[in-house]
Amino acid sequence: MPLTKQKTKELVEKFAANANNTGSTSVQVALLTERIQYLARHIATNPKDHSTKRGLSILVAKRKRFLTYLERTNREEYKKVIKQLGLRK
Repeated sequence: MPLTKQKTKELVEKFAANANNTGSTSVQVALLTERIQYLARHIATNPKDHSTKRGLSILVAKRKRFLTYLERTNREEYKKVIKQLGLRK
């Protein structure tokens, strides 16, 4: 199931510094990760869906740019986010 308002709200509450900070880099990385996981499951069941593969590649690149920015500007927040999302390192 795609990202619902309920799931979005939960992710915002978990990763935002305060309730009004919904556009922070941490929140955007968390939302992108959720969408990426959904699309990866979709591609596993529909391997010939090439447009979804392209969309997935775009989202992964966007998340990588956000993570690079977060690492450069706020190293502690970066470490916290990748640990909570289980991304790497």
